[in-house]
Amino acid sequence: MNLEEILASAANNEVTIPAIWAQGRATFGGLTGALACERMQSVVTPGRPLRAMQVSFVGPVEPEVPVTLEVELLREGKAVSQAMVRMVQAGTTRLVAMGAYGSGRESVVSVAPHPAPEAPVPEECEPTPFIKGRMPDFAQFIEMRWCFGSRPFTGEKHRDMGGWMRFRETPSRLDDPAIVALIDAWPPVPLSHLTEFAPNSSLTWSVEMMDPRPAIEVDDWLMYRAEIDKADDGYANTHAQIWNRQGELVAISRQTVTVFG
Repeated sequence: MNLEEILASAANNEVTIPAIWAQGRATFGGLTGALACERMQSVVTPGRPLRAMQVSFVGPVEPEVPVTLEVELLREGKAVSQAMVRMVQAGTTRLVAMGAYGSGRESVVSVAPHPAPEAPVPEECEPTPFIKGRMPDFAQFIEMRWCFGSRPFTGEKHRDMGGWMRFRETPSRLDDPAIVALIDAWPPVPLSHLTEFAPNSSLTWSVEMMDPRPAIEVDDWLMYRAEIDKADDGYANTHAQIWNRQGELVAISRQTVTVFG
């Protein structure tokens, strides 16, 4: 099943995620985030764009085990809606997400984002082939081309990591849930500081979407660049920005990551 098929299968708020979307013993966090995003959007006033989503990874969402998505509309105001999703599996909460959706309003405040960093175009970057057994299973669906920092477990202590990304199979839609899934495909930056594999996981994750949305075609490349703010005591705080090929800011991502090594 591809991303679109999984999102569609959760329309009744229950889904079983196939093992091909696994990340170790858990489901790829970008997919669970995309599911939460999709289900929250279904209960808010149509036309209100997602402004921010916060995700807490309480426990592993296991593949091949039914998951219930408990969706609640917390409040509907004149311009802002807030919703929540709880993912329950085997009787325990595995993920909690909250989303804030808001219509635009008039304001005298208008500040442009910083420009995108200079980078080679994706066609000039080396493709990253999927290598079964050495990469998470979900990586077979997403193509990444490095142009910032280093790859995991190289022992190179860069503060940043990133490059270009897109789905290997062109989807019929590249909307908020799909972008959420792409954003989380990149490994945590601190893993490049290690010289051998060590367990790691996201503890919390937040995504802020820009509005109006920059123009993005379904087969477009998006550029991702993450930086470490601080790393110590087995935890790392990172932030990332995502741009379209024209250098327009699409989203901001922030994570608290645990690294056991």
